[in-house]
Amino acid sequence: MITNKNCIIRLSRYKNALYRLQALGFVKVFSDNLADSVGGTASQVRKDFSIFGISGNKKGGYQIDSLLEKLNSILGKDQLQKVLVVGAGHIGSALMRYRGFEKEGIKIVAGFDIDPAKINRSNPVPILPLDEAKAFIKSNQIRIAILAVPDIAAQSALDLICAAGIKGVLNFAPLRLKAPDGSIVNNVNLEIELENLIYFVNVAEKTK
Repeated sequence: MITNKNCIIRLSRYKNALYRLQALGFVKVFSDNLADSVGGTASQVRKDFSIFGISGNKKGGYQIDSLLEKLNSILGKDQLQKVLVVGAGHIGSALMRYRGFEKEGIKIVAGFDIDPAKINRSNPVPILPLDEAKAFIKSNQIRIAILAVPDIAAQSALDLICAAGIKGVLNFAPLRLKAPDGSIVNNVNLEIELENLIYFVNVAEKTK
């Protein structure tokens, strides 16, 4: 099922809100509770859930345990998702050191780089030569990758890993990449995001 990207983002927010409510001791939740938690509307919550056949009880709401199980299944969190990182520079290295992914069922299993000085097979997350990526992807059945390489190398690195079987890429290179057929690329441009944030902060200050 191909679904609107904003809907999937909202499902992730609902999931996180449900974990917070569960930690507070809640067993059931209503659509207006979830809407308040994520800054949306109750009707939007119900609409998003209906797309995936999730229904609640108008008087009883949703059982949090059951709802989390369904959302985790939809979002692919019901099984460990193995991810690799291409580019062991500042961003790539920081992502490989980050341990918060594992509680979300995401495990970075390896990094790759063309710089021999960065290769370290004994790392907790091993950093391997890029020319070994194709065999690694195939033998470990990796579907997801994070691309954190300079813009000049980004498209060729993307083509290499997608040809080896990568189906989804989170791209931190500062340009939009063309995804090969059968693959999906989500582009994350930190500079543009910061520029947008700075603009809106400046506008808010001027209107005070």
